[in-house]
Amino acid sequence: MSHRETNPHFTRPSPPPSGLPPHRPLLPREDPSPPYPPKQVRIAEPSQKPSRDSPSLVPQPPPLSARDRSRKTKRAPPPPPLSPRDNLRRPTTTKPAPPPSTPPSSRDKPRETKPGDESHVPQAGPPSQPRPPDRRGRPHGPFRVPDQRRTKPLTWLAAIFCLIFWLVIIIGGLIVLIVYLVFRPQSPHFEVSSASLNAAYLDLGYLLNADVTLLANFTNPNKKVHVDFSTTMIYLYYGSTLIATQYVEPFSAARAESRFATIHMVTSQVQLPLAETQRLVKQVQSNGIILEVKGVFRARSTLGRILRYSYNLYGYCTIMLTRPPGGVLVKRNCRTKR
Repeated sequence: MSHRETNPHFTRPSPPPSGLPPHRPLLPREDPSPPYPPKQVRIAEPSQKPSRDSPSLVPQPPPLSARDRSRKTKRAPPPPPLSPRDNLRRPTTTKPAPPPSTPPSSRDKPRETKPGDESHVPQAGPPSQPRPPDRRGRPHGPFRVPDQRRTKPLTWLAAIFCLIFWLVIIIGGLIVLIVYLVFRPQSPHFEVSSASLNAAYLDLGYLLNADVTLLANFTNPNKKVHVDFSTTMIYLYYGSTLIATQYVEPFSAARAESRFATIHMVTSQVQLPLAETQRLVKQVQSNGIILEVKGVFRARSTLGRILRYSYNLYGYCTIMLTRPPGGVLVKRNCRTKR
């Protein structure tokens, strides 16, 4: 009984028909020379980025000539046909032979740099030179230095004047404060101590004639300040009408002293408005005539022996007298202000 062999390694191939070339297995093309030169790796420092203008650290191979390129493009001649016996002995799968590699020369090897070696650090490009300063000596850069200009003499004079002015104000304020705390100056007082209405009647029903005597009191309340009254004017009013004026001679009031002055005032043929005429008649009948006394004084205070200052005083008094003759002071209300 015959057995049929199914293993392809032990079966003999059938002879090819006449007229056909013998069977040849397909094998990969073996090219002894690689189609492209091996790539060379460039090692650069991580801190420096290569620029376009910087030269390459690894030398590039020279370009191939036309003859070499034609040699590489030519294919190898086909191998001779194999016999069936050789075809059985040869394995079906073959690995392509690796391209012959030549050991890189010392020139092609990139040089390894050590951390401490700074002499072989690749340079990205030529070092940038600092730009020279401009005509005024100012350096170029993102930050501009302001111009140094001389201060004008007028500016210095204005600054010195302001400094002196403020020093005078500050020193003057300190002096005034010290003087006030030491002397405690107060304004003098004016008042009417007593008054008498000798006569008061209306001529032709609207012309006033009156005779009034006043005793004025000027008081200096300061214990360390001397006061001089240079100009003193006393005015007598009935309602809003001025009926008499009197001038008082200058006098002085020592420390904590009161000075009295007798003022005699006479009114003759002074025309009164109709409303004030009717009111005067009623006041005479009710035994209470109201008059107003106003005084304007020019005073000067002396603090110690050196400091002196002048000021104006204004006195206001409202008095009520009984009907004449022999009218006396019944009520008064006085105040003094600067």
